[in-house]
Amino acid sequence: MTLQDIRERVDGYPTRRISGYWVRAGRAVPYGAYPVPGGINFSVYSDRATSMSLVLFEIGAREPLAELEFPPEFRIGSVYAMTVFGLDAERLEYGFRADGPFDPAAGDRFDRTRVLSDPYARLVSGRDVWGVEPDWSVPYQYRARVLEDDFDWGDDTPLNIPSEDLVMYETHVRGFTRHPSSGVAAPGTYAGLREKIPYLRELGVNCVELLPVFEFDELDNPRTDPVSGERLHNYWGYNTVSFFAPKAGYAATGRFGMQADEFKSLVKELHKAGIEVVLDVVFNHTAEGNEQGPTISFRGLDNATYYMLTPRGEYFNFSGTGNTVNCNHPVVRDFVLSCLRYWVAEYHIDGFRFDLASILDRAPDGAPLPNPPLLEQLAADPILRRTKLIAEAWDAAGLYQVGNFPNYGRWSEWNGKYRDTVRRFIKGEPGLVGELATRMAGSPDLYQGRTCAASVNFVTAHDGFTLNDLVSYNDKHNEANGESGGDGANDNNSWNCGEEGPSASAHVRALRLKQMKNFMAILMTSQGVPMFVAGDEVGRTQLGNNNTYCQDNELSWFDWGLVGANAELLDFTRSLIAFRHAHPVLRGAAHPTGTDQVGSGYPDLSWHGVRAWSPDWSSHCRVLALMRCGRHAQGGRVRDDHVYVAVNAHWEPHELELPQLPEGQSWRLFADTSASAAQPLGAEPALQHPGRYQLDAHAVVVLVGR
Repeated sequence: MTLQDIRERVDGYPTRRISGYWVRAGRAVPYGAYPVPGGINFSVYSDRATSMSLVLFEIGAREPLAELEFPPEFRIGSVYAMTVFGLDAERLEYGFRADGPFDPAAGDRFDRTRVLSDPYARLVSGRDVWGVEPDWSVPYQYRARVLEDDFDWGDDTPLNIPSEDLVMYETHVRGFTRHPSSGVAAPGTYAGLREKIPYLRELGVNCVELLPVFEFDELDNPRTDPVSGERLHNYWGYNTVSFFAPKAGYAATGRFGMQADEFKSLVKELHKAGIEVVLDVVFNHTAEGNEQGPTISFRGLDNATYYMLTPRGEYFNFSGTGNTVNCNHPVVRDFVLSCLRYWVAEYHIDGFRFDLASILDRAPDGAPLPNPPLLEQLAADPILRRTKLIAEAWDAAGLYQVGNFPNYGRWSEWNGKYRDTVRRFIKGEPGLVGELATRMAGSPDLYQGRTCAASVNFVTAHDGFTLNDLVSYNDKHNEANGESGGDGANDNNSWNCGEEGPSASAHVRALRLKQMKNFMAILMTSQGVPMFVAGDEVGRTQLGNNNTYCQDNELSWFDWGLVGANAELLDFTRSLIAFRHAHPVLRGAAHPTGTDQVGSGYPDLSWHGVRAWSPDWSSHCRVLALMRCGRHAQGGRVRDDHVYVAVNAHWEPHELELPQLPEGQSWRLFADTSASAAQPLGAEPALQHPGRYQLDAHAVVVLVGR
């Protein structure tokens, strides 16, 4: 016998036959289904099941091809594992059937009549083409498939751009290219987004944050548009069906089961363009909902392990969607960690934004934990060591942790206080000069002891008004969602500039454009990590709808005709992003001290008002200016220009006295939001009156001293 014969006999020798298939005891880890020599290894966890079966289907078949019950000796602890030989992975779908007690009060909801999807499935079929109605009479809807990893990454690796150097662009895979004006070959897909990479490069963003791309069901919405009668969708995708599987309906090749390769190709090309990929991930709840929701996988495999349950066996609902994942159970922690490791290792993902992340630090009874093991484990994990971790530091049950989220020196946060402060100040509310100063300086009151990159600064995101709507509507207009306008936030801190909705007034339109520029100018000159939502750079509107989670139509899609129609705002945004990239003094990781630590003669950051060196912190003041000294850039290791930013939220203009620069330097104009455009980098003209500047009402000016 040769060595090869011995190896084949050891690795591929079946020991028994079940339901017509040769099998042997499987490998308990990794969980899920993986090809092995001669067959496929299946492994699934269930602590309280009394028996488990593997159910095999030919692709698309209604009835099973075979059902193989796991022999007792194929169970190791609480894991059932079996290798099945002679299977063709490309023609196979599979699931599990778990038997056990149905006792909801005790947390058990086993149902042997159901075929359950594999929580670790790396491909899922059943929603292969976006929006296509399935045969609802088929009992097994979300079908696990086996993925063979054969994608050629070449020399691609995560980019590891320092967090403080990021400019983040939040977008929706489908919505970015679904509009007929996109001009791509496969609208609404990973491939379509890949075609728009040149646009992203020209815009200057170096990180895209994608709304959920884990497999979800867009048809999970019972409502219809009350006017048109058209069905509404679960468009955003915050109802995860399978955490290891990319959304097939986002792939032009999804009907062929090629969604993994198509998504990997997108990531690879974004990396070539110098753009990182951050995924919006939803570990706080699943698509199974509450007691009336569907049984897809977790509920039928081990309900008491995966979900937070009340003493009566009902679902805690800290997510606002019917259930809450039991994130700090050891088994669930392992699931989350395995999932994120998989996306980093196999998809080269650069970071994650965690939806309703405060749920991740709750104990099984819902109480906040002082030292949540999941968050600590994610922060310290060696595979995730250089991966961005970003928390939406609140949940739907009122746990608000902005500035207090357990961070372990690793986590950043969506800074909701930044959003609210900037919105209220630009709206014209009094008493906010001091807080705006703090937010523009990286929110040291919230993130002292951490870097400025702990603060992800944003004014808009997918949830809420777009930038255009923020300056066009005082109130939300969500009637199209079919919830009688009761959904969506009411605290928008918006101002319509004098007229609700679209306006024929040239004065109103000009003021709105200026206000949008004001928001962008403040965002791009604040310390922290700036983020804005796709379409803000071209004035995209949702017609006042601040909760388009269900709108798969032109209300949500990026209208590429706006690129030409609103070129002034686009050019202004591009210039601001380029300006930020060009000036490291705006991107300092360390919080400013207000002192001169490098002998420049100027503090790293100084505050000013209408008069230089004299900020007005009174409640009635609506003018604030700041100056950053370029000698302090990157701790003094890199010299930069002085940068002066003045914000006037008053309805009257003000003449500003400018701080004097070192001898031989002068102030030059980069941008004034009252003007039609920003100046080209390096070509900023000197001021006509070097010591002062006339700042228009509702305007922001950015000056460069060199």
